[in-house]
Amino acid sequence: MVTTSFKTTKSEEIFAAAQKLMPGGVSSPVRAFKSVGGQPIVFDRVKGAYIWDVDDNQYIDYVGTWGPAICGHAHPEVIEALHKALEKGTSFGAPSYLENVLAEMVIDAVPSIEMVRFVNSGTEACMAVLRLMRAFTGRDKIIKFEGCYHGHADMFLVKAGSGVATLGLPDSPGVPKSATQNTLTAPFNDLEAVKALFEENPGQIAGVILEPVVGNAGFIPPDGGFLEGLRVLTKENGALLIFDEVMTGFRIAYGGAQEKFGITPDLTTLGKIIGGGLPVGAYGGRRDIMSMVAPSGPMYQAGTLSGNPLAMTAGIKTLELLQKSGTYEYLDRITKKLADGLLQIAKEKGHAVCGGNISGMFGLFFTSGPVHNYEEAKKSDLAKFSRFHRGMLERGIYLAPSQFEAGFTSVAHTEEDIDRTLQAAAEVISSL
Repeated sequence: MVTTSFKTTKSEEIFAAAQKLMPGGVSSPVRAFKSVGGQPIVFDRVKGAYIWDVDDNQYIDYVGTWGPAICGHAHPEVIEALHKALEKGTSFGAPSYLENVLAEMVIDAVPSIEMVRFVNSGTEACMAVLRLMRAFTGRDKIIKFEGCYHGHADMFLVKAGSGVATLGLPDSPGVPKSATQNTLTAPFNDLEAVKALFEENPGQIAGVILEPVVGNAGFIPPDGGFLEGLRVLTKENGALLIFDEVMTGFRIAYGGAQEKFGITPDLTTLGKIIGGGLPVGAYGGRRDIMSMVAPSGPMYQAGTLSGNPLAMTAGIKTLELLQKSGTYEYLDRITKKLADGLLQIAKEKGHAVCGGNISGMFGLFFTSGPVHNYEEAKKSDLAKFSRFHRGMLERGIYLAPSQFEAGFTSVAHTEEDIDRTLQAAAEVISSL
């Protein structure tokens, strides 16, 4: 039942004030709950698998600051390491040994990465890797997939689908057509569409970039043979294959999606988890390609805060924690219990649903599915999801405020947390 202690007075006051200070009252759009309606909650603190808002409501968290909190929020070992690092300073703008340590850990873990460059966000990593693949191949055009998000840089904001995709029309006001005219799009899981783009643009495509498991159109895994087919197509056409593993890196396996599926791309972008909750991003890949990056080569990319000692410290400690035996087996077990339980409850109550999980990443669509791409994801009942989201929020369960976002678990989530979540879901779904 909805708890009578669920109050949002302070959240409402703070958010009302925020709307006069910041566009939409937020620093990033999805936080405003526009996709699900209702009043967003304002966070006060986080710990382990839990959130407390400014009205002191407690929630089980399945967003995990959009993925980085894989060890749980404010892990005591990460906090302790950060306290020690703080005493040495918050920013150097110069080389530090911590960069070497995290770089070695990333290179050892991720199959495609022989050299790595640290940046400050996933968007920044994707911007740089786009420039790099163009510099290395001497070609301008790229292929991305409908529903895959690679940050908010101009060249990635292209509206997906048929004629619009062919024309490369921008997906946001303020993005000139000239910035996106070399961005080609195809439906996710559609190898024939990719093959056709290569045939229509012979010798012009620098590379293919994708989320190997889509997390920004909801949770959409690759069909069998899709990633393998992309690897073959790119090699046949002298193009590069880039995995955007900002979400999947160190989450669906320690070595990311490329370890999980056994497909090695040429370049990889990372973020989220390798910062342990602090702002960070990275890109890396084959040594011959990465040697193009300044100061080794002519492709320029820089950042004053790149390799920040606090972010490096949090990332190192997080990866150390993830190396503990049984980590990913536990994540897979509790997340599968959650994902399977949600599907079973919804189906028993007569709702059309589909979804699933890979390790600590999951999703649920209110459509019969299966969902192979963004167009199919858009067939979901968004109004039903909005009611589901609000009902869960009122019962102390914090889910991503959008049908088109994946969910995340952490090693801090307990069996009891999953049971409580499924109990809440049974109540809410019964009322839909």
